[in-house]
Amino acid sequence: MDSSCAVTDEDRRPKHECGVCGIFGHEDAAKLSYFGLYALQHRGQESAGIVASDNGQVSIHKAMGLVPEIFSEDILQGLPGSMAMGHVRYSTCGASNVTNSQPLMVNHRGTTLAVAHNGNLVNSLELRYDLEGKGSIFQTSMDSEVVLHLLARTMHLGLERALTESFSCLRGAYSILLMTDDTLVAVRDPGGFRPLCLGKLANGGWIVASETCALDLVEAEYVRDIEPGEVLIINKQEMKSLFPWPKQRTNFCIFEQVYFARPDSDIFGINVYESRKRMGEILARESGVEGDFVMPFPDSGNYAAIGFSKESGIPLEMGMIRNHYVGRTFIQPTQSMRDFNVRVKLNPVRSLLKDKRVIIVEDSIIRGTTGKSRVQALREAGAREVHMMVSCPPTRFACYYGIDFPSSDQLIAAQNSIEETAAYLGLDSLHYLSLDGLVEATGLNKDDFCLACFNAVYPVEPDRNFKKDILEL
Repeated sequence: MDSSCAVTDEDRRPKHECGVCGIFGHEDAAKLSYFGLYALQHRGQESAGIVASDNGQVSIHKAMGLVPEIFSEDILQGLPGSMAMGHVRYSTCGASNVTNSQPLMVNHRGTTLAVAHNGNLVNSLELRYDLEGKGSIFQTSMDSEVVLHLLARTMHLGLERALTESFSCLRGAYSILLMTDDTLVAVRDPGGFRPLCLGKLANGGWIVASETCALDLVEAEYVRDIEPGEVLIINKQEMKSLFPWPKQRTNFCIFEQVYFARPDSDIFGINVYESRKRMGEILARESGVEGDFVMPFPDSGNYAAIGFSKESGIPLEMGMIRNHYVGRTFIQPTQSMRDFNVRVKLNPVRSLLKDKRVIIVEDSIIRGTTGKSRVQALREAGAREVHMMVSCPPTRFACYYGIDFPSSDQLIAAQNSIEETAAYLGLDSLHYLSLDGLVEATGLNKDDFCLACFNAVYPVEPDRNFKKDILEL
């Protein structure tokens, strides 16, 4: 990212690694991939790329930036073919530069192999060291490149055997799209950490994407989720599913429901909008806090705030107004303009806040730096009391599966008690949703989810070298 970019409050929010979208059997495959990536932009804003195949003639374009900045009509016209695959990225493993942008593509013995990956492979370093010892030369620092090298070494066995052999070596979180010259492949890890779904296009073609909101934009019909542990192969001859690994308990990332997924998506069979509303409802019952009105900080706490207001009977107001026209870069203010980066995006409604008992609903508190400035802005606008409700439990532990809080040192709840956190943020009180309440809001069971960021129960233990490396990032 350009060093001239302003540091906004988004830089201190948890960030996801990426989103993927693949199209098969449509004459405008690259353009549909573009629209799919546009819908998935929230999953990664650092870089984007699309690879397309026109009867085996493969072309690719990728760059740093947002989807509409990278792709023009002319560029999309230069990506012809009825099969395409796209990726949006935020780096949690591998540096932020165009070399590490995806899809990654190689040509091996006359066959194109391309990969787009959402998640983190927790044994990638061990695999990389082993492959380098056998002569592999890596071009990026991405864990995803390991997949290409494994496939290249086994493609002589045939595609199905190569997929089974290669993915049997991997541990961690992965929802992956792969392309050869004529085949689109979707693979989801046996725990199903990250979402991946299948849709049918109006012309009979197919779309595979991280979230259902991508299907909605291209008017595709949702068919089903790619199953945990499934390898789905799509080509002109057939659509075929392989299940190479024994069935195991699922490890759905619950943070998809709390924060990452778009509210208009269905994730793990759950509508995100409805589950976030239920989080707010349960939080209202658990906290019992009274106030004059409930408000979110747009847009993170909007849906839980609706639920909190409905359950508590306390009116919902918008005490902070968001400026939707803030770009990724703007001229830096003078030093005397304190907290400019907070105020340029969110500004308090002073007449509404003056002398009021305000209940803020947030989806999460990660580092706490942004919340402190926002609470201070409410105080300066005249709020008499400020209480914060958080629609998930305290985030105390590192994530190794594709979220950018790799170290507990970065997490305010890991270093402070709830009372200490409240004091740091300048709050009259702070209340978190219980873990049981969070799971209840989804309608599923605790055993369905990865809850490691809340309870340190890691379903797939990272290798020592991986853990050491990611903690030093």
